[in-house]
Amino acid sequence: MSRARLVPAAVAVALAAAACGSADTPAASNTEAGITIFNTEPENPLVPGNTTEVGGSRVLDPLFTGLVEYRAEDAQPQNAMAESIDTTDSKVFTVKIKQGWLFHDGTPVTAKSFVDAWNWTAYGPNATQGASFFSQIDGFDAVHPKDPDGADGPQAPPAPTAETLSGLKVVDDHTFTITLSEAFAVFPVTIGYEVFSPLPESFFKDRMAFEKHPIGNGPFKYVSREVGANIKLTRNDDYQGTDKPKFKDLTLKVYQSRESAYADLVSNNLDFLEELPPNALAGRQYETDLGERVVQRETLNNQTIAFPLYLKPYDNVDLRRAISMAINREEITRVIFEGTRKPADGWVHPLMKGYQPGQCGEYCTFNPEKAKAALAKSGYTGEIVLLSNTDSGHTEWAEAVVNSIKNTLGIEARFAPSTSFGEFRQKVNAHEMTGMYRAGWIADYPSIENWLTPLYRTGSSSNDGGYSNPALDAKLAEADKAPSEEEAIELYLEAERMLAEDLPVLPLWTQNTIAGRSDRLKVANLDPFRTLDLYTVEVA
Repeated sequence: MSRARLVPAAVAVALAAAACGSADTPAASNTEAGITIFNTEPENPLVPGNTTEVGGSRVLDPLFTGLVEYRAEDAQPQNAMAESIDTTDSKVFTVKIKQGWLFHDGTPVTAKSFVDAWNWTAYGPNATQGASFFSQIDGFDAVHPKDPDGADGPQAPPAPTAETLSGLKVVDDHTFTITLSEAFAVFPVTIGYEVFSPLPESFFKDRMAFEKHPIGNGPFKYVSREVGANIKLTRNDDYQGTDKPKFKDLTLKVYQSRESAYADLVSNNLDFLEELPPNALAGRQYETDLGERVVQRETLNNQTIAFPLYLKPYDNVDLRRAISMAINREEITRVIFEGTRKPADGWVHPLMKGYQPGQCGEYCTFNPEKAKAALAKSGYTGEIVLLSNTDSGHTEWAEAVVNSIKNTLGIEARFAPSTSFGEFRQKVNAHEMTGMYRAGWIADYPSIENWLTPLYRTGSSSNDGGYSNPALDAKLAEADKAPSEEEAIELYLEAERMLAEDLPVLPLWTQNTIAGRSDRLKVANLDPFRTLDLYTVEVA
């Protein structure tokens, strides 16, 4: 059984499992070997409920096992720590967890381990990034009151009237119930995401000690972290799950650029790079450099440009429309990415069940005349700045985007390389962006809802630009409690079409991910979430 990130048949994802490296499992494998893979610097300390970005998630996924996971080959659901998850009305769920599981410190994983972790994450004063994922659970507004809409600027949120979610109840050591405020058929899909992981008692006794040495319940244990350099994990030989790694040590190496990581990959000094940089894609250079070491598949991610809607002139919708129609997506994906990217025509990924083409309409189509008309209507004549972190291979396309904007609109536009991914994300979350900025999304769980709610509902975890549209919020809420999958999809699509009027984020492209492995790895596959499937790795 392959480990990955529950999706009932009702919201199954139509994933094509493309060729993913070696198909045959070698007879002999070095089970005591270690491997090194690429990573970006995590934004925060490694706490599941406060980690919603890739650099941290790539560490937490092997450290923790949740109630459910998504199969690496097709993103379909499977129970992990859950023995069963039962409901008759999609509002009250009874969860039974498997017995005999232990955290890495030897303490038992119980129903209380989940309930306490979820309550901590949801509690407003803890200011976690993952809090909004618990907003469907009864009592969320009491533990996490909404920020007041102050006309005089930011105000402190009101104090919570409760410390725990009324919708979570521990029945016994291995059973708990979840009561939602409204029926939400997609809820069982969401709980495979890492923010729903359990936490040991030691976390609540000494959080700082936990942050220095995280304790999970997954197939790998934490060893050490050197900020800016690497994070080291080792196999948990007492792991109770079936997804046991076939190698011993895992080093996640932090690089300052994807290009330098690629050079190490070519020379076999790095074992896996999950996305090759543009300089490797140019002229299909990677085919010459890597040969049979190329790994690829379609993955659940997209590239976007986000706007700091709290900052002029980016709060001007006509300017956003002008910028979007001035970007020649077709040319950039062909020239920069050698056709490995597909221009996006909406916000929902094409592999999602319910995807409808053309949701962005004319605003995602290159049209110089309409772009210039929108710019004139905006009244803006200044400079456009695009910001990005420097360590993930975004320079070539970002420069192509600003050149397309500059040449089409006849205004100044420039790319401003920023800091490492972790520092970049800290500035994004602190609302310190000074221009529009590179963004993107890798699915947390395979559902159309995940491409909308976390990103565009008011106050959601990844709504970084401060977008708020009460009509959109109402439509998403209506979709959440729809009585059937078909009705829910139609309502989510209506919500997506609302985004076309406001353009809070510009869709750029989706991708067929090209990755690479070292000669040392006999088997190395990508999962649908653009991550190395650690549990199929075989080392020579």
